[in-house]
Amino acid sequence: MRTPLNEALMRHFRDLRDGSHGLASTREDKERLFARGVELLDPVARTVLDELNADLLLGTGEIVASGVTRSREGGLNAMWSLTWPEQREAAVLPIAVVAHYGADFHHPHLRGNTVGDWPMNVFSPADAAGQLNTLRAIAGADAHNLVFQSDHTIIPAVTHDSYAAP
Repeated sequence: MRTPLNEALMRHFRDLRDGSHGLASTREDKERLFARGVELLDPVARTVLDELNADLLLGTGEIVASGVTRSREGGLNAMWSLTWPEQREAAVLPIAVVAHYGADFHHPHLRGNTVGDWPMNVFSPADAAGQLNTLRAIAGADAHNLVFQSDHTIIPAVTHDSYAAP
């Protein structure tokens, strides 16, 4: 049985082989698929960031979603950000899940603020749900990297008096 992670890679590799993205071959059609993929990913991205907010930030964070926007270069972007007081005070980027379709890209990708690209081949609710662990890894890696840009004190669960180690 193929895992959702490996299925996403296979779709990505078939797209590269076939010169398509899903069933789309024109930029216009691929952009429509991107916008629909962002809609489908929205609840999954929010779930991932809600989990981090509850577990690491003790509910002090706020999720902000941009929706689909056009970049200066002509590509498309969508971002879900998790901000919190300590992160803002440390002047580091928020934890993020980013969907982006660069102007010169063959197809869209997912990334974080500090974590590189992963293929974004989301065409159905099942595809979006299959990205849950990928988005968890992206957001978790962002949290890890942001601690190194500042220090552990930006994570409330580490510094809070009532925090009890397992």
